[in-house]
Amino acid sequence: MKAISFRQHLPIENPESLIDVTIDAPTPGPRDLLVRVQAVSVNPVDTKIRKGSGPGQPSGELKILGWDAAGVVAEVGSGVTLFAPGDEVYYAGSVDRPGSYAEYNTVDERIVGKKPVSIDFANAAALPLAAITAWEMLFDRLRLPRDGKSGEGSILIVGGAGGVGSIAIQLAKKLTGLAVIASASRPDTADWCRALGADHVIDHRQPLAAQIKGIVPEGVNHVLALTRTEDHFDEIIEAMAPEAAMVLIENLARPVDMNKLKPKSLSLHWEFMFGRPRFQTANMNEQGLLLTELAHLIDAGVIRSTARTNLGLINAANMKRAHALVESGKTIGKVVLSGFSSS
Repeated sequence: MKAISFRQHLPIENPESLIDVTIDAPTPGPRDLLVRVQAVSVNPVDTKIRKGSGPGQPSGELKILGWDAAGVVAEVGSGVTLFAPGDEVYYAGSVDRPGSYAEYNTVDERIVGKKPVSIDFANAAALPLAAITAWEMLFDRLRLPRDGKSGEGSILIVGGAGGVGSIAIQLAKKLTGLAVIASASRPDTADWCRALGADHVIDHRQPLAAQIKGIVPEGVNHVLALTRTEDHFDEIIEAMAPEAAMVLIENLARPVDMNKLKPKSLSLHWEFMFGRPRFQTANMNEQGLLLTELAHLIDAGVIRSTARTNLGLINAANMKRAHALVESGKTIGKVVLSGFSSS
């Protein structure tokens, strides 16, 4: 099968940073689906692992990246009960297994959802990793109810135009009833956040607290800190209401003073969407369930895909372009690729 791989941690400009390879298709394990991949999207974790700042491998060994995919089930393992060959699916996979930059990929059925029927494979591939992350932040870490009745409170989403932020704005607006404040840094990203449902958009190039207090003088009740948290940490703390909660997803580039949480009795949570499949938790099937629920929301027109840039066929040349875009930090929504060359 065709795949995109790398052997060394290299900058994306290097010709060997990502390469086209032909390898054997994987064999599904007992709980696995063998999926014929139709489309993938690129996430920051892809670029970090390629550069060597994520889970790595010995130099010289081929590694296949990619943890967002949509495709068709080609074969099922002996213990599979949830899917059958021919089913259209989407998923984010596990960081500890070979990725989705390949014609065929194996994935545990418990973290897979039925693809939304109203959108194509490329739009579906943009969703899983960001949607699982946003969903778990809101409903597992912050424990917000999904009944649209969270009251008079507010939520700040720092980095609203990125992959996770783009889904989080929609989920928070449609399912929680909270006032949604998103941060952006350019007119086009601010417009994107408003189009997704943000009630207010602030500029994260400027101090956050004064902007937020101008909207909610009592401070925000919930914060999704999605980007450059170490730079915004003090401002976020100042902008939070007493007994508020914050969720982080990024490794901090430098230490922050956690003692600053104490005066307001603030709580801090970490989210890592690969945690459930990585540790084979008893509730890892929750990821498959939430993807299926998300598909229903998409087909009902409540949530929309955040695919924004489609770079064409899945090959090393186009994937290098995708990685460069993601590394620029200026993408809006998600970057996707779809299909493999028949030659």
